[in-house]
Amino acid sequence: QVRLAESGGGLVQFGGSLRLSCTASGSISIFNHMAWHRQVPGAMRELVAQIKNDNSDNYADFVKGRFTISRDLAKNTVYLQMDRLTPEDTGIYYCMGDRGWYGEYWGQGTQVTVSS
Repeated sequence: QVRLAESGGGLVQFGGSLRLSCTASGSISIFNHMAWHRQVPGAMRELVAQIKNDNSDNYADFVKGRFTISRDLAKNTVYLQMDRLTPEDTGIYYCMGDRGWYGEYWGQGTQVTVSS
């Protein structure tokens, strides 16, 4: 069974940076795409960033220009570099791998807290 594990969350002050990591138990090339989603207080889970096997990416408007998604195939890892963080970015960030017909795989999430 493929497993995903997030790390890198924590507490940061307004305007600071964090880098999240998502490491898979096998090759991430099996996924059609991988993505980061987040759950912020009082809102539904939403897409933050997505990356495909050709390295093309897309971002939610509220993070464009501040966050960058990338991957390292040798390390079976996807990253999310987060810069110029604001308190509105506070929430639980989840890693997802999409295998289409074969299902979606989710990590347990990592907490990001941005102080004001």
